Amino acid sequence: MAGRRGPRTGGGSTRADILAAAEREFAEQGYDGATVRRIAAAAGVDPAMINHHFGSKDELLMAVMELPLDPRPMVEQALSDRSVDPGKSLLRTALAAWETPPGQLTIGLLRSSLHRDHTVALLRQVLAHRVLGPALDALDIPADERDWRAALLASQMVGLIMVRHVIRIEPLASADHDQVVDLIGPTLDRYLLDPLP
Repeated sequence: MAGRRGPRTGGGSTRADILAAAEREFAEQGYDGATVRRIAAAAGVDPAMINHHFGSKDELLMAVMELPLDPRPMVEQALSDRSVDPGKSLLRTALAAWETPPGQLTIGLLRSSLHRDHTVALLRQVLAHRVLGPALDALDIPADERDWRAALLASQMVGLIMVRHVIRIEPLASADHDQVVDLIGPTLDRYLLDPLP
């Protein structure tokens, strides 16, 4: 009985059924509370089908959001060189990524989804598990500091996206990468590395 499928209501592909079930599960339970087994049960498929179509729960979340740009590998690469200031390196990587076609599509999705509560919740989960978590892991941030440092880092990065790419406030909107890194990079380094008050 290949790919044991449960009872189904209506048509649709296996992939579409999984995505619909995953969107509900992530929105209701959050990333940490969502389980592959529950998503599979809701979609009427064997849990192995999720790995077959998406590879992992992380990739499933990215597919639910339809984000064309996966930030995690870029974050890990940006923070792999410990001789470089991490905030500046992370910011330089982000600035370059946001200007690529997939980056622009991601910003467009962010802009269009801000008025939908469940989409904002999903974006928050992507940010936590594909950007902030990997950044804090790479820097060995202690557990008791992670929430604050993640929130501070997010405030700067999301704020920068909004000001530079959505609202387009000058001169920041058209500043070159070096200017932005020189001005904002030290703030990110402080949020990531300096002692918290």
